[in-house]
Amino acid sequence: MNPIKEIAWQGLWKNNPGLVQLLGLCPLLAVSNTLTNALGLGLATLVVLVSSNVLVSLLRSYIPSDVRIPIYVMIIAALVTCVQLLVNAYAYGLYLSLGIFLPLIVTNCVIIGRAEAFASKNSLSHAAFDGLMMSVGFLLVLCLLGGTRELLGQGTLFDGAELLLGDWATMLRMQLWQVESPFLLALLPPGAFIAMGLLIAAKNAMNDKVEAAVAPKKETVKVERARVTN
Repeated sequence: MNPIKEIAWQGLWKNNPGLVQLLGLCPLLAVSNTLTNALGLGLATLVVLVSSNVLVSLLRSYIPSDVRIPIYVMIIAALVTCVQLLVNAYAYGLYLSLGIFLPLIVTNCVIIGRAEAFASKNSLSHAAFDGLMMSVGFLLVLCLLGGTRELLGQGTLFDGAELLLGDWATMLRMQLWQVESPFLLALLPPGAFIAMGLLIAAKNAMNDKVEAAVAPKKETVKVERARVTN
């Protein structure tokens, strides 16, 4: 597998930040009660992660190794501040909805982890692509979790989309079924833990199924190679 495909595979599936590394769970579980909140936080994380990877890759030759972690944190904090100010200016409703979890992107282990493990050791293009794939993987988990919880909790999708996209986005709201009262288990943190556990279990089951299907083929290839060698 070439490096680009490997980076994409790692970020989207094999080493997904939310489903495999289990990083950034605090904001992932806390604000994913609606698809709009999940999408907003995911996009903010994407901007920060890609930008931090790019800056760390560009500056890696100038950063002393003994103080690299504090410098990475300073870079990430500066980027998060910029994103926070932009969201405050152009999507104030979403800014209020995300609350403390927007500035807490600074402490998201996905971002500092990719800066240390990948961006500081690889070229600009690979670092930027790694940031994109890791953040897209995180965004997909956020949106899947947020959409599922919103759907089960209140029977809607894209409720409050105007907070992120503007007044025109009210037309995106879909009421798939009517509920007399919200299903609070889905909307509150316990429901987030349950839904997250089910997502992880589903991914592991898919991996096991693929491994079971591939194992006989690998064994056949080994036998054929042994025959050729003999």
